[in-house]
Amino acid sequence: MVTAPACQQRSTVRACGEMPGPPPYAVRVLLIDKATYDAIVAHARRDHPDEACGVVAGLAGSDRPERFVPMVNAARSPTFYEFDSHDLLSLYREMDARDEEPVVVYHSHTATEAYPSRTDISLAQEPGAHYVLVSTREPDTEEFRSFRIVDGEVSEEEVRVVAALDEVDAGTAG
Repeated sequence: MVTAPACQQRSTVRACGEMPGPPPYAVRVLLIDKATYDAIVAHARRDHPDEACGVVAGLAGSDRPERFVPMVNAARSPTFYEFDSHDLLSLYREMDARDEEPVVVYHSHTATEAYPSRTDISLAQEPGAHYVLVSTREPDTEEFRSFRIVDGEVSEEEVRVVAALDEVDAGTAG
């Protein structure tokens, strides 16, 4: 099992996994399979020096990131990402037809740490999603972190990488 860096507290971040405001939320963990984790990191590295972006969809209400969907950064920028509006509309129609939702919304930072910028926070519109950031500033280091962003409040959460999500269902995850 690979584990991302320990949660760090900041003035805008609550304790690791603690969701903001009432009602009290349970501590959250992003549970992700190794293949999807590797695919997100590979996409971020491939698109460098521009930011990469995408979604990992899962069955609605499952909180299981199962279908990796890399997207094109329409901004083609090293400091900003933007989903192409037509591609995003198509993705949401496809997810609706498959009874899916965005479980993970990811993008990369090319020159800074894997932490949501003010722009990232203001654009976060999926309160149930895990917002994953990957920093590609160091070519030999993986910086993969996950956050919940709800009403402008950022909460870092633990990332647990498992060989396969089915192992978790069978109770064999490490």
